[in-house]
Amino acid sequence: MTQNSPYKRFFVPRSREEEEEEERIYKRYEEIVAKLPTTEEGWSGNPVYQYQGFWYSPEICVGTLAVQDHFKAQPSDILIASPPKCGFTWLQSLAFAVMNREFHHPSAHSHPLLTFNSHDLVPTMEIRLYNNHFNGNRIPNLEILPSPRLFGTHMPYTSLPQSLAHNSESRVIYICRNVKDTIVSWWHFVNKVRSSNPSLELIKLDYIFELFCKGISAFGPFWDHVLGYWNASLERPQNVLFLKYDEMVTEPVLHLKRIAEFMGSPFSSKEEREGAIDQIIKLCSFENLSNLDVNKTGINSPGIMNSVFFRKGKVGDSTNYLTPEMMEQLDHITQQKLHGSGLKL
Repeated sequence: MTQNSPYKRFFVPRSREEEEEEERIYKRYEEIVAKLPTTEEGWSGNPVYQYQGFWYSPEICVGTLAVQDHFKAQPSDILIASPPKCGFTWLQSLAFAVMNREFHHPSAHSHPLLTFNSHDLVPTMEIRLYNNHFNGNRIPNLEILPSPRLFGTHMPYTSLPQSLAHNSESRVIYICRNVKDTIVSWWHFVNKVRSSNPSLELIKLDYIFELFCKGISAFGPFWDHVLGYWNASLERPQNVLFLKYDEMVTEPVLHLKRIAEFMGSPFSSKEEREGAIDQIIKLCSFENLSNLDVNKTGINSPGIMNSVFFRKGKVGDSTNYLTPEMMEQLDHITQQKLHGSGLKL
């Protein structure tokens, strides 16, 4: 993690016995991952592993196992979830601004979002909190956080810890995106990350497209990931809010009000009159966040630049990259995968 990450305080000093026990725990997880189905095809330059029907890089799979075993949900917990490259960073920022607006006014020059990347403020559980690759075999102490607690995840719904997925009060806000823009954004992201390693070549779009269509992407298959949360939102609408990035871009005010109400923190009439909604939208806008120093030059805990989380944020940019044949193939797969679900992407 970065030296000044707000969640650094979760990792308290341990006794030698505790250190040895946590090392044994993570070693066991690594042994489990090593025995999972694997493929040499992947995006990271290393083999990827299939766990509970979804694909992971090895270190993220270890983090997922640790989350499942050690995360204990509280009734007031709020989880931000999505497949990668579907508006996750934006939704984290919006949720943080909504939850903390009493203490951090959205127009304040000292707002945390102006000095920290949203991944530092809303840590992703399997990547930043329970990942021994980044946190040195340490299990975080999250009990010190006041309620409500706000976390992020890319884990599929069916892989969430039992205490979270079946808690009658904790809430999940999920965001997805049309598959064409998701693929293109994922391809750019992978190559930005790979470019920091001189031993890795950049990946061609054709290769990423082929993998994605076969379901081999981080936390993929994409369609299965989306359907898991979609079905949960139908079964437990009071606990799972399902959002679409494309619709949020078109009507940000409407959806920000939905988010605030779902979080149990609706905007008052006074706040609306005083422009709080517009202030949060402006604070969390792509234009504002992407131009902050912390997001242009800062480095996050996995050791990559914060800038990789920002490219264009546009809807429909995939038309500049995908061929008509690719788009037709994606339409066919999407129609087949989502048939009968009531979901349209």
